[in-house]
Amino acid sequence: MTDQTRPFDNPAEAFSQFLQAPQRLFAQFQPELAAAGEEQAAGDLAQWAGVAQRLQGMWLDFQREQAAKAAEQVPAMLGDPAGLMGMMQGWLKALPLANPDTQKRLWEDSLALWEGVLGQYGIGPKAAEAGDTGPGLPRQDRRFADPKWRAQPFYALVHQTYLMLAEQVMAMAEGVEAGDPVKHEQLKFAARTLVEALSPAHFPLTNPLVMDKVMATRGENLVKGMEHLLADLRRGQLTHVDPDAFRLGDNIAVTPGKVVHQTPLYQLIQYSPATGSVLEVPLVIFPPWINRFYILDLSPQKSFIKWAVDQGVTVFVVSWKSADESMAEVVWDDYIAAQIEAIDTVRERLDVKSVHAIGYCVAGTTLAATLSVLARRGQADKVKSATFFTAQVDFERAGELKVFIDDAQLEALAKLSARTGYLDGRTMAATFNLLRGNDLIWNYVIKNYLLGEDYPAFDLLHWNGDVTNLPAKWHMAYLKDLYRDNKLVVPDALSAEGTPIDLTRIETPCYIQAGREDHIAPAESVWKLTRHLRGPWTFLLAGSGHIAGVVNPPSARKYQFWTNDGPADSLAEFVAGATETPGSWWPHWIDWLRGQDAREVPAKGNRVPGGKGDRVLEEAPGSYVKAR
Repeated sequence: MTDQTRPFDNPAEAFSQFLQAPQRLFAQFQPELAAAGEEQAAGDLAQWAGVAQRLQGMWLDFQREQAAKAAEQVPAMLGDPAGLMGMMQGWLKALPLANPDTQKRLWEDSLALWEGVLGQYGIGPKAAEAGDTGPGLPRQDRRFADPKWRAQPFYALVHQTYLMLAEQVMAMAEGVEAGDPVKHEQLKFAARTLVEALSPAHFPLTNPLVMDKVMATRGENLVKGMEHLLADLRRGQLTHVDPDAFRLGDNIAVTPGKVVHQTPLYQLIQYSPATGSVLEVPLVIFPPWINRFYILDLSPQKSFIKWAVDQGVTVFVVSWKSADESMAEVVWDDYIAAQIEAIDTVRERLDVKSVHAIGYCVAGTTLAATLSVLARRGQADKVKSATFFTAQVDFERAGELKVFIDDAQLEALAKLSARTGYLDGRTMAATFNLLRGNDLIWNYVIKNYLLGEDYPAFDLLHWNGDVTNLPAKWHMAYLKDLYRDNKLVVPDALSAEGTPIDLTRIETPCYIQAGREDHIAPAESVWKLTRHLRGPWTFLLAGSGHIAGVVNPPSARKYQFWTNDGPADSLAEFVAGATETPGSWWPHWIDWLRGQDAREVPAKGNRVPGGKGDRVLEEAPGSYVKAR
């Protein structure tokens, strides 16, 4: 019986076939091998065979291990590959790839490209066009920036052909009349994902950097790469950084503080003051529960929390619990109620009338609902001001995540979480990785698996891999009610704990930050919050995206931001009349916050002695983030 295993199913077999190829195959790309003596060649072949056997053995051991753990539920690194491929195949059928005219044009364009590229190397009918300063290739892409991609005509021809075909496929996707904007975006996403995956950089024989590394290490890089791959398959998640480089509370999330309150849904952390006096009104930060809170407390140089404490602000942060089976019935109402409870806890602990609040991403969406509920209940004065980091309330143009929101995909998500009552955070991480496939998937496939490089130590990527589970019932309702049906901007279409939600009742002063390059919460979508508020608001557009646009300390001297004090009815109008300021927007925000209430009190006196004011449960960052 012939082996029907595909290379995708058995990467070790693919590597083995590659390594056992005749020595002369390598000599085509490494001319120095042709001059090697027979004894050296024999030694090399023995090395290749040994490496191939080790790879095959590692894969067989992994298969036996997985067979013994057949009942264990470990998500695939890219979510559900079979379901994803089936979904994408359905979308890609809309492309005119089988059209005879399309195929004819592709063939003609390819021939013209090959003649032109080969001519740059003095080969073929256009050999006279070769220049004295090296080949001038028609297409540039940072994935192929290394000179090795241009050093030999084979690699130049391969990557230039790929770039040309990628352009053609993306142009086809853009030109398809889907009749539905969402379907059109799904088609473009499928086409982009396809062309990203098929890059010649992802295959050993067509990547000169991998070939060089194979020859330099005599295949040992692929053994190390296989170790990385199998480790990731076991954990069901792509590794971006050295897993042992960071320890919470030791070299990341180290701002001094205490856990002062805990519920089954969250821990509340109060940070120690760093100044003699502080603003009388404290700040409570609500990070998104789809990630860990310490995105705002990475290394001390990047920590927004530490910076705010150093500015004389008493800072509290909510650390959400990663969902488990006990949270199967948790819904959005529970998160809104938790925000209100946290606000009341801070008010009682410090004996203050109101707090400043920050909501990041989905927690910002929820903060808007919370403000509406408080306004409806006549309790709006509990929040002195509200700040929104990259938060959406109007999901009409909610960005690339909407490509995953249709009935078929919602049904698939429901099946994934039916057994446990929560969605495994690794599945959500795979979704976000797919949105930036070149940067967050394929870049690491090359580095980790093909080149066998050591993992770097990068705090931001450590946080990115520290995933959290989501309560399935809440998650499904959120996708349907907000992303799909856009109910939050319809007054009283939704409610929380019996209180209807109407964003137009919000009179609380608001500061709204958006990222110019944000693909998760597009700036145009974030801007729409300004259209629903009754009270005063300030909008700021920051350089960069969803994370770097927020986590941009003044000391970094990076990016820029735009402000506009004049009237603007759209983001385009705002940008047209905006003033650009280099660097971090954090100082602009702290000035705005002080403008809401500049009164200060002694730091040591900013708490109520005895009772809840002195209650401490554990040291920050707390067990809810340390628990895995």
